[in-house]
Amino acid sequence: MTYANLDLSEVFVDRQGQRSSMHARHLNEQLVRVLKTIGYDVGFQKGQGQYLYDRDGVRYLDLLSGFGVFAIGRNHPALRQALKSVIDADLPNLVQLDVSTLAGVLAERLLKYVPYLDKVFFANSGAECVEAAIKFARGATGRPGIVYCEHAYHGLTYGALSLTDDSNFRGGFQPLLPGCTTIPFNDLAALERALASREVAAFIFEPIQGKGVNMPTDEFLPGAAALCKKYGTLFVADEIQTGMGRTGRFLAVEHWNVEPDMVLLSKALSGGHVPVGAVLTRKNIFDKIFNQMDRAVVHGSTFAKNDLAMAAGIATLEVMKAEKLVEAAAKRGAELRLALNRMVPGYELLKEVRGKGLMIGLEFGSPKSLRLKASWNVLETANKGLFCQLITVPLFKDHKILTQVSGHGSHTIKLLPPLTITEDDCNWIEQAFDDVIAASHKVPGAIWSLGKTLVDNAVRKSA
Repeated sequence: MTYANLDLSEVFVDRQGQRSSMHARHLNEQLVRVLKTIGYDVGFQKGQGQYLYDRDGVRYLDLLSGFGVFAIGRNHPALRQALKSVIDADLPNLVQLDVSTLAGVLAERLLKYVPYLDKVFFANSGAECVEAAIKFARGATGRPGIVYCEHAYHGLTYGALSLTDDSNFRGGFQPLLPGCTTIPFNDLAALERALASREVAAFIFEPIQGKGVNMPTDEFLPGAAALCKKYGTLFVADEIQTGMGRTGRFLAVEHWNVEPDMVLLSKALSGGHVPVGAVLTRKNIFDKIFNQMDRAVVHGSTFAKNDLAMAAGIATLEVMKAEKLVEAAAKRGAELRLALNRMVPGYELLKEVRGKGLMIGLEFGSPKSLRLKASWNVLETANKGLFCQLITVPLFKDHKILTQVSGHGSHTIKLLPPLTITEDDCNWIEQAFDDVIAASHKVPGAIWSLGKTLVDNAVRKSA
């Protein structure tokens, strides 16, 4: 028996020229319009490590890494070999009325990195992990409330969206999950007021907030952990973006010496190939959910422990260990932040560089000089946060660096590169930012001509 079109590499080559038209017709037309408007529709053909290659073979440095999933780089040979070995082995995958050997192996290896936790629940994504954490917290405590922070991002499924403080994502989907309360990030007094009722099941937080790369004070996480213990609230760390070595430690909470009751992992755990998420938790929480035989499957997910996902997680941990990528993130991140911080005194639009490891934010803000201030105000009036596009677009078009603005209306550009970047890559980043930021201080100039185009687009959109 023959099967047509199963060499998908040939299908990719044959149809790649139609990618935009296919997406406009069958998928998300608005995304296609965005990419064309800002000049990002270059037709990427290949990814290797920290690099992407477009239809003309031009190399780009990827500082987005698929929103953090490619911590070990794209198409790592060890990960590919692990996945091939599973496919070739004809394993009895997803029997359901059996237990998975590879899930046991991955759970065992994850818990060695977080020895104060005892159990693992596998899911398909970060948002699914958040959903599980909400259920586990309510089920284990018998309480309805969930507290989260302003500017938090925990995902876009219904429960996770209820803990995501962004009106652009929430708009049109309300009412959301009841019992969810927000507090200002870094505000221990507000947290204590929220917990004092003893009706809060969990405080769910990002150690470093992804939307803005907002840093906790040295006192916030230890103080929050103490308050949760005082009021019987579970202390839940969303490490979906910050975990797996991103900040120069396996978990970001290690920087503040706290031990959460639950830790949520995903993104980098996948190696970028097979979606996977993991909820690491204390035994006493887990046992209250799965507390008797007829509740053995009271929560689950059909594909969560599939062999390819488990293999991706195992291989990713092995690569991180063998290549010392956690240590590399700490070293390269410190060097890069130092280089970028040296630019702050020389550029009035650049306000701060912050982060840990290879999770770095560059915040821009209103200038003091009159000519720059007038141009800044025109952009801000048209669309808050628009200035950052005057940095990201030239970085992409002129310097072949892919970056992202850290959120809607944000003045912060976030760097989230693979942990495999080199010293030469860091020099590339430093020189590119220096060039583009310098150009942004020249009014009139090419960058502000781009600004006028973006303002015109924003005005047409609002009209």
